[in-house]
Amino acid sequence: MLEVRLREGENIEDLLGRFRKMVQRSGLLREFRAHSRFISAGEKARAAARKAARRRLKRERRTMSPGKRH
Repeated sequence: MLEVRLREGENIEDLLGRFRKMVQRSGLLREFRAHSRFISAGEKARAAARKAARRRLKRERRTMSPGKRH
């Protein structure tokens, strides 16, 4: 459970900003969205394969010399 306490002299907007940052850093929303619907094992595997392919292509583009790009 995340908890943010109002500091002396702090306004509500700053308090909410600190809370939002804390939620973002903790990964709470990412976890909530991941568990919001059922994802089958096959679907997880396909997503992992797509992610790996994107990483591989990105790595290949980075290592390609500028003279070879057309």
